[in-house]
Amino acid sequence: MSHRHLPSWLKPAPDSVVADNLKLGKWPWLDAVHLLWSVWVFVTPVFSGGFTLRWTLITLWSYPLFLLLYALTLLASRRTAPLFALGMIVLTFALLPVYPSGISYFIFGCVMLRTGCARGTARYLLELVALNVVFMALALWIGYPWQSIASVPVLSIIIGLIVNVERASSEKDAALRLSHEEVRRLAATAERERIGRDLHDLLGHTLSLIALKLELSRKLFERDPARSQGELAEAEQIARDALAQVRSAVTGFRAADMAAELASAHLLLESSRVHLRHAPPPPMPGWIECGLAMVLREAVTNIARHAQAGEATIVLRIEGDAVLLEVADDGRGGVSANGNGLAGMRERVAALGGTLHIDSPRGAGTRLSVRVPLGQGDAAPARRERIAGQHASAEARA
Repeated sequence: MSHRHLPSWLKPAPDSVVADNLKLGKWPWLDAVHLLWSVWVFVTPVFSGGFTLRWTLITLWSYPLFLLLYALTLLASRRTAPLFALGMIVLTFALLPVYPSGISYFIFGCVMLRTGCARGTARYLLELVALNVVFMALALWIGYPWQSIASVPVLSIIIGLIVNVERASSEKDAALRLSHEEVRRLAATAERERIGRDLHDLLGHTLSLIALKLELSRKLFERDPARSQGELAEAEQIARDALAQVRSAVTGFRAADMAAELASAHLLLESSRVHLRHAPPPPMPGWIECGLAMVLREAVTNIARHAQAGEATIVLRIEGDAVLLEVADDGRGGVSANGNGLAGMRERVAALGGTLHIDSPRGAGTRLSVRVPLGQGDAAPARRERIAGQHASAEARA
């Protein structure tokens, strides 16, 4: 259903959980899967008095109210979302004397209390403990046997911590992806501006000089044919020199892809508190540089997400008739032969005609080594086409 057809109070706030899921391309109601646990509302009567008329009537109005509070917790802004979670807890306290099934609402309220909120884990844990103390005191005062409610604090605290730690980890990964993409966009913008300036500086004077030579040749054509031909020859030579300069500049533009990727890697790792050491990339064929840039992007993302490293090193150099790329970190190591996207990296390197080797002893960091031959044999054009296609696909996904 389109949000335009929803009541205003059911439209997601810009900073709500539903809005965040939409921004990341996820199903907006992904968190609604946790509602499967609410089956305990309907299981509890089996152990506490059966499905009476009173239970049925209370369930008919309390369960829809609970669902509404749950939805509003996901739709509301980060500032007000905890209020609806507290509403679930208040609903439990109000029903506790006559409706044991409402204890499930209390657990949901505890879990959702931190939804979209910037509370620290320590503060959240203190809030859970305080709410469970109130719950236990009220339940014991009403007359619940302690054996029947002893598991509630354990469940609410453990499930609450697990769900919210997973959510915090997911938000961090999303922030890293957005940061990395923003760096690439800024680098691409800066590169386009540099290309524009370089082409203007390179061709502006040259084209003006060619136009002047051609105009002079036209004017001298009948009066001094020999000199006119000389001006034409000079214009031709200037045009050839300009073509050579443009080709040289295009080679430099291609190398800027790797330079931009290194700059992006630097910012991504530094934001993850990983110190990066690297040197400027050497000149290399554009099709090799483009493929290695994608391999480097995947390797750096793996370090930021999985390595738990403090320092990383990127070495890119020409050695004999091959280009060598080495990416090393001092993290936890233990990466399997095809783990963390290595299968995809192997495919990219194979498309370049190169080889990939990984050394990752557990507890001693990881070293990724890629070697790509510089040879421009018959297979090189086909490889260039494959790498260009892969690069386009990667940019489309980004």
